[in-house]
Amino acid sequence: MKADTHPNYDFITIVMTNGTSYRTRSTMGGAGKSLSLDIDPSVHPAWTGSTNTLLDRGGRVARFNDKFAGFITK
Repeated sequence: MKADTHPNYDFITIVMTNGTSYRTRSTMGGAGKSLSLDIDPSVHPAWTGSTNTLLDRGGRVARFNDKFAGFITK
């Protein structure tokens, strides 16, 4: 195999939005680096099962619903 073809696989620290952190291995950055998450499984509705509604900024959601109303079956 060719030498130096694979990136280094070092320990980094993942910092969640609530301040908790854990160490894992990654090719991102380098040894001792930190990755701060903006969205993580503890707060994202895809993982928490939250049923929050979308905010309609400037009527975008209403325009989308009007445009594609024929495709939605209830």
